[in-house]
Amino acid sequence: MARAMFEYTKTILDKVSFDAVLFCKEVKKALQRLLPHEIEELKIWIVSLTQQNPELNQCLIYLN
Repeated sequence: MARAMFEYTKTILDKVSFDAVLFCKEVKKALQRLLPHEIEELKIWIVSLTQQNPELNQCLIYLN
């Protein structure tokens, strides 16, 4: 079940990646819902996504 939440979170983040404000809101929600090891995986995934979409870099502050 927890893995399903992780995949769902990635899907949502991918869909809202066109808007940095929405993306940041969803990142904050994800950090509250996911398990610690999933958060580490999500950080890696978000960093790779921000390389493709540099406007999302402002959301990286929530990952530290």
